[in-house]
Amino acid sequence: MDWITRSETDADHARIREINLAAFPTSHEADLVEALRADPAAWLPGLSWLAQSADGTLTGFALFTRCHVDDAPALALGPCAVLPEAQRLGAGGAAIRAGLEAAREMGENLVLVLGHAEYYPRFGFTPASGFGIRPPFEVEDRYMMALALDPTRPVPKGVIRYPAAFGV
Repeated sequence: MDWITRSETDADHARIREINLAAFPTSHEADLVEALRADPAAWLPGLSWLAQSADGTLTGFALFTRCHVDDAPALALGPCAVLPEAQRLGAGGAAIRAGLEAAREMGENLVLVLGHAEYYPRFGFTPASGFGIRPPFEVEDRYMMALALDPTRPVPKGVIRYPAAFGV
């Protein structure tokens, strides 16, 4: 299926919440998106991406917010969500790819994600430990991943500092 991608607008907030509520068993991720949107230190305009079908139905969502590795800026990818009836059709991947390209165009370099070790490598993510990056909590190495958008630029080493909304 061909997906149309675009960054969110104010008119999309309720639909983004609906997508997250449908995709996850609790409201945690939907609440997290709203908390991140309200945090000017975390929220980066143009890095909340949607995938919509040809008929305009908003189906997939990917959010990139500011985090740090020690004191160096980086991006945290997540939450990512897709309506259950459209999962495994490429909507999430389309939103992630569009967000990664937007981040690259904005001059960002490092993106971090805590997620499925079988899913995120298709976008180029590898274990963050390979970059000398570690999370502030215990997690199996293969689930904490990093992607350098420009491999010619240096990547900071150290501990990830997430926005307060993440609660870690």
